[in-house]
Amino acid sequence: MSHAPSRDTDRPLSAAGAAPRGRLARLRLPALLGVLALAATGCSKNDVPRFGFPKPITPQGERVLSFWQGSAIAALVVGVFVWGLIFWCVVAYRKNSDELPRQVRYNLPIEILYTAVPLIIIGVLFYYTAVIENYEDKQTAHPGLTIGVIGYKWNWQFDYPSVNGSKALQVNGREGEPPELVLPTDTTIRFVESSPDVIHSFWVPSFLFKRDVIPGRDNQFELTITKPGEYIGRCAELCGVDHDRMSFEVRVLAKADYQKWYAKASASTTGVSPDSALTAAGSNS
Repeated sequence: MSHAPSRDTDRPLSAAGAAPRGRLARLRLPALLGVLALAATGCSKNDVPRFGFPKPITPQGERVLSFWQGSAIAALVVGVFVWGLIFWCVVAYRKNSDELPRQVRYNLPIEILYTAVPLIIIGVLFYYTAVIENYEDKQTAHPGLTIGVIGYKWNWQFDYPSVNGSKALQVNGREGEPPELVLPTDTTIRFVESSPDVIHSFWVPSFLFKRDVIPGRDNQFELTITKPGEYIGRCAELCGVDHDRMSFEVRVLAKADYQKWYAKASASTTGVSPDSALTAAGSNS
């Protein structure tokens, strides 16, 4: 009794091996064109998306944003490489016969490769993280301005030092009226944080930086603001029942306008409110 030859055994092995190679050859040109299209766009650094981050207004924030963008690009490159390997295996090694492919589970070079490459990636990310953190934590011997930041239940207090014998300023928020922190551009500003009760967190999104305000510890950091404008500040720590009230406003003035505002505010006997700060600095508008 005769039997018709099966499809797998009837096909020569050379033809079975040639089919995947032919399909791969057809995929090479589209893949190459895709890579060339990406490279030919000539995107500049400013064209890289910010991934939801606001545009930074400090050199420290610029470095943080660059780090996040670089990390995202590196992750995308690794992802594309892995996706390429997956699709290549799907096309090249789909079942064409009952013959098992060559086994590489004990391939020492491949095992060394997929162990060493992740270690190198982690090492590079760790290095740049440490460099940027050290840059953000760097403090000068004589900052241009020192601001005391006190977070308390449930608002903020900002203390300005006395300058040339003038009265020291103190800005307090009130219920329904967040405090306004007035700052100059192009000045090294040191923030000294403290809290009398629970942990808060001083956060201005446009700084791309936040630091916890911890009872019993004076946390400090410095930055330089490069762009005037109005910005929003928040408490980034869930500090209690009225956490949502702990907002504040940041008003950044050009250095000359800040000095005019400070002279008027330090001479005032009624304190500094957000409205009076804007009025006193009206020359900026």
